[in-house]
Amino acid sequence: MNRKKWILSSVGVIIVVALWYFLRTEASVFEPIFASVERGDFVVSVYTTGELEAKNSENILGPGNLRSVGLFNVLIAELIPEGTIVEKGDWVATLDRTEIATRIQDRETELERLETSFTQAMLDTTLELRMARDDLINLQFNVEEARITLEQSKFEPPTAIRQAEINLEKLERSYEQAVNNYELRRQKAEARMQEIGARLSQEKRRFQNMLDVLEEFEIRAPISGMVIYKRNWDGSKTTVGSQISSWDNTVATLPDFSVMMSRTYVNEVDISKVRVNQQAEVIVDAFPQSRFTGFVTEVANVGEQRPNQDARVFEVKIQINESDTILRPSMTTKNTIVTHVEKDVLFIPIEAIHATDSIAYVFRQHQGRTVRHQVVTGIRNDNQIVIKEGLGEGDQVILTLPPNPEDIRLISLN
Repeated sequence: MNRKKWILSSVGVIIVVALWYFLRTEASVFEPIFASVERGDFVVSVYTTGELEAKNSENILGPGNLRSVGLFNVLIAELIPEGTIVEKGDWVATLDRTEIATRIQDRETELERLETSFTQAMLDTTLELRMARDDLINLQFNVEEARITLEQSKFEPPTAIRQAEINLEKLERSYEQAVNNYELRRQKAEARMQEIGARLSQEKRRFQNMLDVLEEFEIRAPISGMVIYKRNWDGSKTTVGSQISSWDNTVATLPDFSVMMSRTYVNEVDISKVRVNQQAEVIVDAFPQSRFTGFVTEVANVGEQRPNQDARVFEVKIQINESDTILRPSMTTKNTIVTHVEKDVLFIPIEAIHATDSIAYVFRQHQGRTVRHQVVTGIRNDNQIVIKEGLGEGDQVILTLPPNPEDIRLISLN
């Protein structure tokens, strides 16, 4: 029994010693990964994703005067599939006619009422003036009779003559008043007819305007081209059931593919680096083997909150220099905007740079030992950093962090 315990104890000690030896040996082994100091042009870029669109395009518009008929938003009832090639005058979309049809029916009823009123007023006026003219004729006959009576009374007593003169004067005044009253009645009748006629004409114009607008509910292509749906403010595309408004009546576009652009959005952190005319590279996700050159044409001054994004972004447009039949609107792109280039400088991978307080340094092999070597750095990009002092072209720096780095000797710059 004692011998067995002794053997087990010995085996246990050997295992513990072996584990200590191997673990100690493995921890003490440091295998550095080296990188060389390179010389060349150092490029700082901003990387974004975007979407292709044509620089120039012809809008396919709905009715332009919806407000004139009391409409502000109209639904799209039918819409041609996106990407369809159309000729000038071809059908593109149809708008929902429900609301305007109701308004046209109301206008038609009002128009019929006014036409009836106009006809009735015209008949009433004709009858009224005809009766007034008959009264004038009768009064005129009475004046003639009174005049004849006065002429026949010249051989009668003076009182009879005077009576005849008075009767004639009364009838003449009555006739004169009747003539004046007839003129006033005629003028009043004309004014009334003009008022009703003006309302009728106005209603006819409104009715015709509605009919004209209704014809525009059948939307057709102004020129030949490929139909591309309009994008809404939230990035969604126009579809059946979407609305067009009296302020923005664009239904779709017919793009000119000769000059394409990438519309992208740059994070507020990087937008200060982006300027108009900076060079860019554009890769279309659908054809990653094809690379296109371009330049920045527009940089928004005001940021916006895009859907599903926390940070504010700024719209940037990149015009593509080349023309290619593979480029189509709405294709997604990867864009590299070159914001800065430093010619003929030294640079190393950014992982090789370390810092303590205000001192930047790299790890190097010096006389067979690892040391910390102070450097002066410049600008950086996502992967590399410029070295202004402390290293030369071809020097080797260590990328992996050695054990106990704070205990390694620091070689300062002279």
